[in-house]
Amino acid sequence: MSVPHEPTRAPGRGADPDQRRRPAAASERTPPRLQGARHPTPEPQPRRVEILHSIERPGLTPVFGTSVPPSGLSGVMRRLAFRHSESDLRHWLMLMAADRVNVVEGLVEDVRHSPWGRRLTHPAVLGGVAVLGALWLVRRARRR
Repeated sequence: MSVPHEPTRAPGRGADPDQRRRPAAASERTPPRLQGARHPTPEPQPRRVEILHSIERPGLTPVFGTSVPPSGLSGVMRRLAFRHSESDLRHWLMLMAADRVNVVEGLVEDVRHSPWGRRLTHPAVLGGVAVLGALWLVRRARRR
């Protein structure tokens, strides 16, 4: 005995089943949204330092952070990073590297402005550091 095939009754047939049976369908929102509620656009924050923003956005948002304005080598790296889309891995890797470089720049600034750091910037001390660095590089090259 053969049962007639009925495609319209196949379980799971159709891309969009009834919304009451779909777990991902939006359900009632609590509390409900207020009809006609409009928030005024905030007054744009004044720009006092260079602000880097995504190439995917036509302009600055009304409010933005200025905790670390781009400066030095880390600033150059950040500017290069913002030439790429946020969906590009290069964007994020360059920003992470710029953060690390910014830490080193901060440490150098701290040493430069400390009382004993002024002595470290004396030409004789800098020359000695350069000679020691060169000797270290030569020894490392000979070991290989």
